[in-house]
Amino acid sequence: MPFSGSASWPKAGTLIIGIAGGSGSGKTTIAESIVQAIGTDSVALIQQDAYYRDQTDLPLEERAKVNYDHPDSMETELLIAHLESLMAGRPIDRPVYDFTIHNRSKETVRVEPRRVVILEGILVLYEPELRALMGLKVYVDTDADLRLARRWERDITERGRTFESVRDQYLHTVRPMHLQFVEPSKRYADIVIPEGYNQSAVGTVISMIRDVVRTV
Repeated sequence: MPFSGSASWPKAGTLIIGIAGGSGSGKTTIAESIVQAIGTDSVALIQQDAYYRDQTDLPLEERAKVNYDHPDSMETELLIAHLESLMAGRPIDRPVYDFTIHNRSKETVRVEPRRVVILEGILVLYEPELRALMGLKVYVDTDADLRLARRWERDITERGRTFESVRDQYLHTVRPMHLQFVEPSKRYADIVIPEGYNQSAVGTVISMIRDVVRTV
């Protein structure tokens, strides 16, 4: 588990931790395991997927064709504003994205300020403005074949996709965008976790976060 040593740990205020990696890398599992270990009274989890741009003006057929692995598909400006609000001690109303209709739901989720905020998503380390807010940057480095197998299972069982649609999306957008944007962002990581859920690596991150929480 390489560690660059460049992490910035605030003695007070909010610590933003970015967890990036390719689709199906295991970053969501890692982020959720950290929240479970530390507790929701100290840690809030925000998933970048919730900030896909609203596309109510497009018909369903056109929404399905959008390149959701390109940085432009994200409303990063809203995400940054929400993170800054949490850092200032103000709650936010996080968007909810419905993958079955390729659009935002009308619902929102209230997120209260916490000592630690984990931001998880494929492109969270790509955006310089997001990286500037982070005290710790993590990249989950998982083999492409394993990521694709996980994506197939998830999208078919949870998001109502067909085998063919997942395959076509992977070949036309997911893989090219991973090579262009996601994989290169690994160089910004303070910690690289190999092969998805690595118990030793995740344990190290949890221990580091506990040290920060204890300074409150």
